[in-house]
Amino acid sequence: MFGMGPMEMFLALVVVLLLFGAKRIPEIAGSFGKGIKEFKRNMSDVQKEIQAPSQTDTLPPVEQREKASPSEPKRLL
Repeated sequence: MFGMGPMEMFLALVVVLLLFGAKRIPEIAGSFGKGIKEFKRNMSDVQKEIQAPSQTDTLPPVEQREKASPSEPKRLL
């Protein structure tokens, strides 16, 4: 796994235990999991928004827009 042997993995685990302590590791893992869950939820919301564009983003066909707009030219200042 990641090019690490069992001895390197054991050494990394010992270093993490020494730095954070046994009580703090579950808290860190829990907040990491909550962060991943929030990220996935936001990603799915963005994907839904991209797949189903709102009705305000779409314009009517050109023929309908020309009929609705006045035919007189716009005045410049």
